Amino acid sequence: MVEEGAGIELDKSLGYLLKEASSALRTAMEEVLRPLGMSVTHYSCLELLAQRPGLSNSELARGAFVTRQSMNTLLQALERDGYVTRPASAPVGKALPARLTSRGRQRLEKASKAVRDVEIRMLAGMTEAEQSDAFRLLRSMIHSLSDTSDEGAAQSERPSRG
Repeated sequence: MVEEGAGIELDKSLGYLLKEASSALRTAMEEVLRPLGMSVTHYSCLELLAQRPGLSNSELARGAFVTRQSMNTLLQALERDGYVTRPASAPVGKALPARLTSRGRQRLEKASKAVRDVEIRMLAGMTEAEQSDAFRLLRSMIHSLSDTSDEGAAQSERPSRG
């Protein structure tokens, strides 16, 4: 039993459980990506570029949840290894839009399969309906925490109906 005012009970904290799930997912992904010579951040960068070619360093950093400095270091390594190309000078402003090379796409294909297998394993105990509900609920949580408008704050102050 937790003393009153001592904090939250971790086994009843959704935030703690989400962080624990995130950590378990990252560990499983690192295990399957390591033999491919990749990290989760490395994989995330390649996947983002495959889906949104031409992203800048800052956009990639936000999408991969790392600092701009960390992403810049990674992009330099990916460029050196022939997985990514960036122009020598910025076409507009300061951003150097990155693109996958064919070598990068081949590398990503293997990594995507490995990551997909981890996600399949993670969802294995759930029905399709439960998986759909999980996606919906997580998106709702993200939206609620990302909504900084007055309307979002007003909605979060309303009593729940349950």
